[in-house]
Amino acid sequence: MTDTTLTPEAAAETAKAAAKSRSLYHIDDLTRKRNAAEKRFKAYGIAAIAIGLFFLVVLATSIISQGIPAFTRTVVEVEFTLTQEQFDAAEKELFKTKAYEKFFIDALHGQMTESGVSAPFDAAAIQRIVGKTGGTIREHFRANPDSLGKETGFELAAASRVDGYMNGRVTRDTLTDSRFLQKSDLDIVDALVEAKVIKTVFNWNFITGADSGVDNPGGAGIGASVVGSFFMMLVVLFLSLPIGVAASIYLEEFAPQNRFTDLIEVNISNLAAVPSIVFGILGLAVFIQFMHLPQSAPLVGGLVLTLMTLPTIIISTRASLKAVPPSIRDAALGIGASKMQATFHHVLPLAMPGILTGTIIGLAQALGETAPLLLIGMVGFVARGYPDGFIAGFTEPNSAMPAQIYTWAARADYAFYEKAWGGIIVLLVFLLTMNILAIILRRRFERRW
Repeated sequence: MTDTTLTPEAAAETAKAAAKSRSLYHIDDLTRKRNAAEKRFKAYGIAAIAIGLFFLVVLATSIISQGIPAFTRTVVEVEFTLTQEQFDAAEKELFKTKAYEKFFIDALHGQMTESGVSAPFDAAAIQRIVGKTGGTIREHFRANPDSLGKETGFELAAASRVDGYMNGRVTRDTLTDSRFLQKSDLDIVDALVEAKVIKTVFNWNFITGADSGVDNPGGAGIGASVVGSFFMMLVVLFLSLPIGVAASIYLEEFAPQNRFTDLIEVNISNLAAVPSIVFGILGLAVFIQFMHLPQSAPLVGGLVLTLMTLPTIIISTRASLKAVPPSIRDAALGIGASKMQATFHHVLPLAMPGILTGTIIGLAQALGETAPLLLIGMVGFVARGYPDGFIAGFTEPNSAMPAQIYTWAARADYAFYEKAWGGIIVLLVFLLTMNILAIILRRRFERRW
Protein backbone atom coordinates (compact mmCIF):
# COMPACT_ATOMS: atom_id res chain seq x y z
CA MET A 1 0.00 0.00 0.00
CA THR A 2 1.35 3.40 -1.13
CA ASP A 3 1.89 6.01 1.58
CA THR A 4 0.05 9.27 0.54
CA THR A 5 0.99 11.18 3.63
CA LEU A 6 2.48 14.57 2.68
CA THR A 7 5.49 15.96 4.30
CA PRO A 8 5.03 19.19 6.23
CA GLU A 9 6.85 21.12 3.49
CA ALA A 10 4.67 19.67 0.69
CA ALA A 11 1.50 20.26 2.67
CA ALA A 12 2.51 23.90 3.17
CA GLU A 13 3.16 24.33 -0.58
CA THR A 14 -0.20 22.77 -1.44
CA ALA A 15 -2.03 25.03 1.00
CA LYS A 16 -0.19 28.04 -0.37
CA ALA A 17 -1.15 27.16 -3.98
CA ALA A 18 -4.79 26.65 -2.98
CA ALA A 19 -4.86 30.01 -1.21
CA LYS A 20 -3.30 31.68 -4.22
CA SER A 21 -5.91 30.20 -6.57
CA ARG A 22 -8.65 31.62 -4.37
CA SER A 23 -7.03 35.10 -4.31
CA LEU A 24 -8.59 38.00 -6.20
CA TYR A 25 -5.15 38.91 -7.55
CA HIS A 26 -4.50 35.50 -9.07
CA ILE A 27 -5.08 35.33 -12.85
CA ASP A 28 -6.02 31.91 -14.09
CA ASP A 29 -6.19 30.73 -17.70
CA LEU A 30 -9.88 31.57 -18.16
CA THR A 31 -9.36 35.09 -16.86
CA ARG A 32 -6.42 35.55 -19.20
CA LYS A 33 -8.59 34.56 -22.16
CA ARG A 34 -11.33 36.99 -21.11
CA ASN A 35 -8.81 39.81 -20.68
CA ALA A 36 -7.28 39.06 -24.08
CA ALA A 37 -10.71 39.08 -25.72
CA GLU A 38 -11.49 42.41 -24.07
CA LYS A 39 -8.24 43.91 -25.34
CA ARG A 40 -8.95 42.66 -28.84
CA PHE A 41 -12.44 44.16 -28.73
CA LYS A 42 -11.01 47.52 -27.64
CA ALA A 43 -8.45 47.33 -30.43
CA TYR A 44 -11.20 46.59 -32.96
CA GLY A 45 -13.17 49.58 -31.71
CA ILE A 46 -10.18 51.90 -31.89
CA ALA A 47 -9.36 50.63 -35.38
CA ALA A 48 -12.96 51.20 -36.52
CA ILE A 49 -12.90 54.77 -35.18
CA ALA A 50 -9.52 55.40 -36.81
CA ILE A 51 -10.76 54.10 -40.18
CA GLY A 52 -13.89 56.24 -39.92
CA LEU A 53 -11.85 59.35 -39.08
CA PHE A 54 -9.46 58.58 -41.93
CA PHE A 55 -12.23 58.44 -44.51
CA LEU A 56 -13.83 61.55 -42.98
CA VAL A 57 -10.55 63.44 -43.36
CA VAL A 58 -10.18 62.17 -46.94
CA LEU A 59 -13.74 63.27 -47.75
CA ALA A 60 -13.30 66.70 -46.17
CA THR A 61 -9.94 67.19 -47.90
CA SER A 62 -11.42 66.22 -51.27
CA ILE A 63 -14.38 68.56 -50.88
CA ILE A 64 -12.26 71.52 -49.79
CA SER A 65 -9.50 71.01 -52.36
CA GLN A 66 -11.97 70.56 -55.22
CA GLY A 67 -14.36 73.30 -54.07
CA ILE A 68 -12.01 76.15 -53.13
CA PRO A 69 -11.45 77.19 -56.81
CA ALA A 70 -15.17 77.97 -57.05
CA PHE A 71 -14.69 80.79 -54.52
CA THR A 72 -12.10 82.54 -56.68
CA ARG A 73 -12.29 83.80 -60.24
CA THR A 74 -9.96 85.27 -62.81
CA VAL A 75 -10.88 88.75 -64.03
CA VAL A 76 -9.52 91.20 -66.56
CA GLU A 77 -9.36 94.72 -65.14
CA VAL A 78 -9.28 97.46 -67.78
CA GLU A 79 -9.54 101.23 -67.40
CA PHE A 80 -11.60 102.25 -70.40
CA THR A 81 -12.64 105.69 -71.64
CA LEU A 82 -15.33 106.03 -74.30
CA THR A 83 -15.96 109.43 -75.79
CA GLN A 84 -19.28 110.74 -76.99
CA GLU A 85 -18.04 110.62 -80.59
CA GLN A 86 -17.06 106.95 -80.24
CA PHE A 87 -20.41 106.14 -78.67
CA ASP A 88 -22.33 107.84 -81.50
CA ALA A 89 -20.18 106.13 -84.11
CA ALA A 90 -20.69 102.71 -82.55
CA GLU A 91 -24.45 103.19 -82.36
CA LYS A 92 -24.52 103.97 -86.10
CA GLU A 93 -22.78 100.72 -86.98
CA LEU A 94 -24.73 97.68 -88.14
CA PHE A 95 -22.79 95.40 -85.75
CA LYS A 96 -22.74 97.69 -82.73
CA THR A 97 -21.18 95.30 -80.20
CA LYS A 98 -18.30 94.63 -82.61
CA ALA A 99 -17.54 98.35 -82.72
CA TYR A 100 -17.47 98.53 -78.91
CA GLU A 101 -15.22 95.47 -78.89
CA LYS A 102 -12.70 97.23 -81.14
CA PHE A 103 -12.59 100.20 -78.76
CA PHE A 104 -12.01 97.81 -75.86
CA ILE A 105 -9.15 96.00 -77.62
CA ASP A 106 -7.47 99.32 -78.44
CA ALA A 107 -7.77 100.39 -74.79
CA LEU A 108 -6.37 97.05 -73.60
CA HIS A 109 -3.44 97.29 -76.00
CA GLY A 110 -2.70 100.81 -74.78
CA GLN A 111 -2.81 99.70 -71.15
CA MET A 112 -0.32 96.91 -71.87
CA THR A 113 1.98 99.26 -73.76
CA GLU A 114 2.01 101.68 -70.82
CA SER A 115 2.98 98.77 -68.56
CA GLY A 116 5.92 97.93 -70.81
CA VAL A 117 4.52 94.59 -71.95
CA SER A 118 4.16 93.74 -75.61
CA ALA A 119 2.33 90.69 -76.89
CA PRO A 120 0.70 90.30 -80.29
CA PHE A 121 -2.99 89.59 -80.13
CA ASP A 122 -6.11 90.07 -82.19
CA ALA A 123 -9.84 90.31 -81.58
CA ALA A 124 -10.31 86.54 -81.84
CA ALA A 125 -7.72 85.92 -79.11
CA ILE A 126 -9.37 88.49 -76.83
CA GLN A 127 -12.73 86.81 -77.37
CA ARG A 128 -11.22 83.47 -76.38
CA ILE A 129 -9.74 85.01 -73.21
CA VAL A 130 -12.60 87.22 -71.96
CA GLY A 131 -15.46 86.39 -74.30
CA LYS A 132 -17.41 88.92 -76.30
CA THR A 133 -17.07 92.17 -74.35
CA GLY A 134 -18.96 94.46 -76.72
CA GLY A 135 -22.39 93.72 -75.28
CA THR A 136 -21.28 94.34 -71.68
CA ILE A 137 -19.63 97.65 -72.54
CA ARG A 138 -22.59 98.83 -74.62
CA GLU A 139 -25.09 98.01 -71.87
CA HIS A 140 -23.00 99.93 -69.32
CA PHE A 141 -22.74 103.14 -71.32
CA ARG A 142 -26.36 103.02 -72.47
CA ALA A 143 -27.45 102.68 -68.84
CA ASN A 144 -24.92 105.26 -67.60
CA PRO A 145 -24.54 108.00 -70.26
CA ASP A 146 -22.84 110.27 -67.73
CA SER A 147 -19.83 107.88 -67.84
CA LEU A 148 -19.01 108.98 -71.40
CA GLY A 149 -15.73 110.85 -71.58
CA LYS A 150 -14.69 109.59 -68.13
CA GLU A 151 -12.28 106.81 -67.24
CA THR A 152 -14.37 103.78 -66.32
CA GLY A 153 -13.08 100.58 -64.77
CA PHE A 154 -14.36 97.25 -66.08
CA GLU A 155 -13.86 93.93 -64.30
CA LEU A 156 -14.61 91.26 -66.87
CA ALA A 157 -14.66 87.56 -66.03
CA ALA A 158 -12.09 85.53 -67.94
CA ALA A 159 -13.02 82.37 -69.81
CA SER A 160 -13.26 79.14 -67.83
CA ARG A 161 -10.15 77.66 -69.44
CA VAL A 162 -8.15 80.80 -68.64
CA ASP A 163 -9.39 80.52 -65.06
CA GLY A 164 -8.28 76.88 -65.07
CA TYR A 165 -4.85 77.95 -66.33
CA MET A 166 -4.54 80.46 -63.50
CA ASN A 167 -5.43 77.91 -60.77
CA GLY A 168 -3.34 75.10 -62.28
CA ARG A 169 -6.13 72.92 -63.66
CA VAL A 170 -5.10 73.66 -67.26
CA THR A 171 -1.43 73.52 -68.30
CA ARG A 172 0.39 74.05 -71.56
CA ASP A 173 0.98 70.31 -71.84
CA THR A 174 -2.68 69.34 -71.36
CA LEU A 175 -4.21 72.16 -73.43
CA THR A 176 -5.18 71.36 -77.00
CA ASP A 177 -5.94 74.07 -79.52
CA SER A 178 -9.68 74.63 -79.93
CA ARG A 179 -12.13 77.40 -80.61
CA PHE A 180 -12.27 78.00 -76.85
CA LEU A 181 -8.54 78.55 -76.21
CA GLN A 182 -5.23 78.03 -78.01
CA LYS A 183 -1.74 77.54 -76.68
CA SER A 184 -0.65 80.85 -78.22
CA ASP A 185 -3.29 82.57 -76.10
CA LEU A 186 -1.44 81.55 -72.96
CA ASP A 187 1.42 83.87 -73.95
CA ILE A 188 -1.10 86.71 -74.01
CA VAL A 189 -2.46 85.62 -70.64
CA ASP A 190 1.06 85.59 -69.13
CA ALA A 191 1.66 89.07 -70.52
CA LEU A 192 -1.62 90.34 -69.08
CA VAL A 193 -0.74 88.80 -65.70
CA GLU A 194 2.64 90.54 -65.82
CA ALA A 195 0.89 93.81 -66.59
CA LYS A 196 -1.46 93.15 -63.64
CA VAL A 197 -4.41 93.30 -66.00
CA ILE A 198 -5.47 89.71 -65.22
CA LYS A 199 -5.95 88.99 -61.51
CA THR A 200 -7.44 86.31 -59.29
CA VAL A 201 -10.02 87.73 -56.88
CA PHE A 202 -12.60 86.37 -54.47
CA ASN A 203 -15.71 85.32 -56.34
CA TRP A 204 -18.51 87.13 -54.53
CA ASN A 205 -20.80 86.37 -57.45
CA PHE A 206 -20.63 82.67 -56.54
CA ILE A 207 -22.06 83.47 -53.10
CA THR A 208 -24.68 85.99 -54.20
CA GLY A 209 -25.43 85.22 -57.86
CA ALA A 210 -27.77 82.89 -59.72
CA ASP A 211 -27.17 80.16 -62.26
CA SER A 212 -25.87 81.11 -65.68
CA GLY A 213 -25.94 79.61 -69.15
CA VAL A 214 -23.91 76.55 -70.10
CA ASP A 215 -21.36 78.77 -71.87
CA ASN A 216 -20.71 81.04 -68.88
CA PRO A 217 -19.45 79.05 -65.87
CA GLY A 218 -17.65 82.10 -64.48
CA GLY A 219 -20.96 83.90 -63.97
CA ALA A 220 -22.70 81.04 -62.16
CA GLY A 221 -23.63 81.53 -58.51
CA ILE A 222 -25.51 79.68 -55.80
CA GLY A 223 -27.04 82.64 -53.94
CA ALA A 224 -30.51 82.36 -55.48
CA SER A 225 -30.57 78.63 -54.73
CA VAL A 226 -29.64 79.30 -51.09
CA VAL A 227 -32.64 81.64 -50.87
CA GLY A 228 -34.85 78.97 -52.46
CA SER A 229 -33.65 76.37 -49.93
CA PHE A 230 -34.28 78.84 -47.09
CA PHE A 231 -37.92 79.44 -48.07
CA MET A 232 -38.39 75.73 -48.65
CA MET A 233 -37.04 74.91 -45.18
CA LEU A 234 -39.41 77.49 -43.65
CA VAL A 235 -42.33 75.60 -45.18
CA VAL A 236 -40.99 72.27 -43.90
CA LEU A 237 -40.33 73.62 -40.41
CA PHE A 238 -43.70 75.34 -39.88
CA LEU A 239 -45.64 72.35 -41.20
CA SER A 240 -43.73 69.26 -40.14
CA LEU A 241 -42.87 70.31 -36.58
CA PRO A 242 -46.40 71.05 -35.23
CA ILE A 243 -48.04 68.24 -37.22
CA GLY A 244 -45.37 65.71 -36.29
CA VAL A 245 -45.30 66.63 -32.59
CA ALA A 246 -49.11 66.67 -32.34
CA ALA A 247 -49.37 63.25 -34.00
CA SER A 248 -46.65 61.86 -31.72
CA ILE A 249 -48.30 63.16 -28.55
CA TYR A 250 -51.64 61.67 -29.53
CA LEU A 251 -50.20 58.26 -30.46
CA GLU A 252 -47.96 58.03 -27.42
CA GLU A 253 -50.10 59.58 -24.68
CA PHE A 254 -53.77 59.51 -25.68
CA ALA A 255 -54.45 56.94 -28.45
CA PRO A 256 -55.99 53.62 -27.33
CA GLN A 257 -54.01 50.51 -28.07
CA ASN A 258 -55.99 48.72 -30.76
CA ARG A 259 -55.56 47.42 -34.30
CA PHE A 260 -56.22 50.82 -35.85
CA THR A 261 -53.40 52.55 -33.97
CA ASP A 262 -51.14 49.56 -34.63
CA LEU A 263 -51.87 49.99 -38.35
CA ILE A 264 -51.02 53.70 -38.15
CA GLU A 265 -47.73 52.97 -36.39
CA VAL A 266 -46.75 50.34 -38.96
CA ASN A 267 -47.54 52.73 -41.83
CA ILE A 268 -45.50 55.52 -40.24
CA SER A 269 -42.52 53.19 -39.93
CA ASN A 270 -42.96 52.08 -43.54
CA LEU A 271 -43.21 55.67 -44.80
CA ALA A 272 -39.87 56.46 -43.20
CA ALA A 273 -38.27 53.88 -45.51
CA VAL A 274 -40.01 54.94 -48.73
CA PRO A 275 -37.54 56.28 -51.38
CA SER A 276 -37.64 60.05 -51.71
CA ILE A 277 -38.41 59.92 -55.42
CA VAL A 278 -41.81 58.40 -54.57
CA PHE A 279 -42.67 61.56 -52.63
CA GLY A 280 -41.57 63.59 -55.65
CA ILE A 281 -44.00 61.68 -57.88
CA LEU A 282 -46.72 62.20 -55.27
CA GLY A 283 -46.02 65.95 -55.13
CA LEU A 284 -46.05 66.21 -58.92
CA ALA A 285 -49.40 64.42 -59.15
CA VAL A 286 -51.17 66.05 -56.19
CA PHE A 287 -49.74 69.53 -55.70
CA ILE A 288 -49.00 70.49 -59.31
CA GLN A 289 -51.30 68.47 -61.59
CA PHE A 290 -54.32 68.24 -59.26
CA MET A 291 -54.10 71.33 -57.03
CA HIS A 292 -52.42 73.48 -59.73
CA LEU A 293 -49.89 75.04 -57.37
CA PRO A 294 -47.05 76.98 -59.07
CA GLN A 295 -44.46 74.68 -60.55
CA SER A 296 -40.83 74.98 -59.41
CA ALA A 297 -41.91 77.06 -56.40
CA PRO A 298 -40.35 76.58 -52.93
CA LEU A 299 -43.90 76.23 -51.57
CA VAL A 300 -44.41 73.00 -53.53
CA GLY A 301 -40.92 71.79 -52.68
CA GLY A 302 -41.59 72.45 -49.00
CA LEU A 303 -44.88 70.53 -49.11
CA VAL A 304 -43.21 67.52 -50.75
CA LEU A 305 -40.34 67.52 -48.25
CA THR A 306 -42.83 67.92 -45.39
CA LEU A 307 -44.49 64.65 -46.37
CA MET A 308 -41.08 63.01 -46.49
CA THR A 309 -39.90 64.46 -43.15
CA LEU A 310 -43.02 63.78 -41.08
CA PRO A 311 -42.30 60.07 -40.39
CA THR A 312 -38.79 60.88 -39.15
CA ILE A 313 -40.06 63.59 -36.79
CA ILE A 314 -42.92 61.41 -35.51
CA ILE A 315 -40.64 58.47 -34.76
CA SER A 316 -37.99 60.58 -32.99
CA THR A 317 -40.62 62.54 -31.04
CA ARG A 318 -42.32 59.36 -29.83
CA ALA A 319 -38.95 58.02 -28.69
CA SER A 320 -38.29 61.25 -26.76
CA LEU A 321 -41.72 61.11 -25.09
CA LYS A 322 -41.23 57.47 -24.19
CA ALA A 323 -37.85 58.27 -22.61
CA VAL A 324 -39.49 60.50 -19.98
CA PRO A 325 -39.80 58.40 -16.78
CA PRO A 326 -43.37 57.25 -15.94
CA SER A 327 -42.88 58.66 -12.45
CA ILE A 328 -43.15 62.18 -13.93
CA ARG A 329 -46.61 61.38 -15.28
CA ASP A 330 -47.67 59.59 -12.11
CA ALA A 331 -46.51 62.46 -9.90
CA ALA A 332 -48.42 65.03 -11.99
CA LEU A 333 -51.57 62.91 -12.00
CA GLY A 334 -51.17 62.25 -8.27
CA ILE A 335 -51.38 65.93 -7.36
CA GLY A 336 -54.55 66.42 -9.39
CA ALA A 337 -53.29 67.38 -12.86
CA SER A 338 -55.33 66.25 -15.85
CA LYS A 339 -53.88 64.04 -18.55
CA MET A 340 -53.53 67.09 -20.82
CA GLN A 341 -51.78 69.12 -18.10
CA ALA A 342 -49.42 66.27 -17.23
CA THR A 343 -48.46 65.89 -20.88
CA PHE A 344 -48.01 69.53 -21.87
CA HIS A 345 -46.70 70.93 -18.55
CA HIS A 346 -44.38 68.12 -17.51
CA VAL A 347 -43.71 65.46 -20.16
CA LEU A 348 -43.37 67.66 -23.24
CA PRO A 349 -40.83 70.13 -21.73
CA LEU A 350 -38.62 67.23 -20.65
CA ALA A 351 -38.85 65.64 -24.12
CA MET A 352 -38.18 68.92 -25.96
CA PRO A 353 -34.38 68.44 -26.44
CA GLY A 354 -34.94 65.08 -28.15
CA ILE A 355 -37.79 66.52 -30.22
CA LEU A 356 -35.57 69.38 -31.43
CA THR A 357 -32.78 66.94 -32.29
CA GLY A 358 -35.14 64.77 -34.33
CA THR A 359 -36.54 67.84 -36.08
CA ILE A 360 -33.11 69.12 -37.05
CA ILE A 361 -32.14 65.66 -38.33
CA GLY A 362 -35.32 65.58 -40.42
CA LEU A 363 -34.69 69.08 -41.78
CA ALA A 364 -31.08 68.20 -42.60
CA GLN A 365 -32.26 65.13 -44.49
CA ALA A 366 -34.82 67.22 -46.38
CA LEU A 367 -32.25 69.90 -47.19
CA GLY A 368 -30.05 67.38 -48.98
CA GLU A 369 -32.75 65.74 -51.09
CA THR A 370 -32.50 66.13 -54.85
CA ALA A 371 -34.75 63.58 -56.59
CA PRO A 372 -38.16 64.94 -55.44
CA LEU A 373 -37.11 68.51 -56.31
CA LEU A 374 -36.10 67.50 -59.84
CA LEU A 375 -39.50 65.92 -60.41
CA ILE A 376 -41.37 69.10 -59.47
CA GLY A 377 -39.10 71.27 -61.63
CA MET A 378 -36.84 72.93 -59.05
CA VAL A 379 -33.78 72.67 -61.28
CA GLY A 380 -30.88 75.08 -61.38
CA PHE A 381 -31.64 77.05 -64.54
CA VAL A 382 -35.04 78.28 -63.30
CA ALA A 383 -33.39 80.44 -60.59
CA ARG A 384 -32.72 83.58 -62.59
CA GLY A 385 -32.61 85.94 -59.64
CA TYR A 386 -33.88 86.75 -56.18
CA PRO A 387 -37.63 86.90 -55.42
CA ASP A 388 -39.31 90.29 -55.37
CA GLY A 389 -40.64 89.94 -51.82
CA PHE A 390 -41.26 87.61 -48.90
CA ILE A 391 -44.46 86.11 -50.33
CA ALA A 392 -42.90 85.84 -53.77
CA GLY A 393 -40.13 83.80 -52.20
CA PHE A 394 -42.65 80.99 -51.69
CA THR A 395 -44.49 81.23 -55.02
CA GLU A 396 -41.94 82.35 -57.65
CA PRO A 397 -39.96 79.64 -59.49
CA ASN A 398 -36.63 78.98 -57.84
CA SER A 399 -34.12 76.24 -57.29
CA ALA A 400 -32.55 74.60 -54.24
CA MET A 401 -28.94 73.90 -53.38
CA PRO A 402 -28.97 70.11 -54.03
CA ALA A 403 -30.73 70.57 -57.39
CA GLN A 404 -28.32 73.35 -58.34
CA ILE A 405 -25.32 71.16 -57.46
CA TYR A 406 -26.77 68.31 -59.52
CA THR A 407 -27.29 70.63 -62.50
CA TRP A 408 -23.69 71.86 -62.39
CA ALA A 409 -22.27 68.34 -62.00
CA ALA A 410 -24.23 67.20 -65.08
CA ARG A 411 -22.72 69.86 -67.37
CA ALA A 412 -19.76 69.12 -69.62
CA ASP A 413 -17.50 72.05 -68.69
CA TYR A 414 -15.11 71.17 -65.86
CA ALA A 415 -15.53 74.69 -64.45
CA PHE A 416 -19.13 73.80 -63.58
CA TYR A 417 -17.80 70.68 -61.84
CA GLU A 418 -15.73 72.96 -59.59
CA LYS A 419 -18.88 74.99 -58.95
CA ALA A 420 -20.60 71.79 -57.84
CA TRP A 421 -17.87 71.11 -55.27
CA GLY A 422 -18.11 74.72 -54.07
CA GLY A 423 -21.88 74.30 -53.75
CA ILE A 424 -21.29 71.24 -51.56
CA ILE A 425 -19.17 73.41 -49.25
CA VAL A 426 -21.98 75.98 -49.00
CA LEU A 427 -24.50 73.19 -48.33
CA LEU A 428 -22.31 71.75 -45.56
CA VAL A 429 -21.97 75.21 -43.99
CA PHE A 430 -25.78 75.47 -44.07
CA LEU A 431 -26.09 72.05 -42.38
CA LEU A 432 -23.45 72.90 -39.76
CA THR A 433 -25.33 76.09 -38.95
CA MET A 434 -28.53 74.10 -38.45
CA ASN A 435 -26.72 71.59 -36.19
CA ILE A 436 -25.14 74.35 -34.12
CA LEU A 437 -28.59 75.88 -33.70
CA ALA A 438 -29.91 72.48 -32.59
CA ILE A 439 -27.15 72.18 -29.96
CA ILE A 440 -27.91 75.66 -28.62
CA LEU A 441 -31.64 74.88 -28.41
CA ARG A 442 -30.93 71.55 -26.71
CA ARG A 443 -28.87 73.28 -24.03
CA ARG A 444 -31.56 75.91 -23.67
CA PHE A 445 -34.42 73.47 -23.10
CA GLU A 446 -32.50 70.68 -21.40
CA ARG A 447 -33.77 69.77 -17.93
CA ARG A 448 -32.50 67.18 -15.51
CA TRP A 449 -34.61 64.96 -13.28
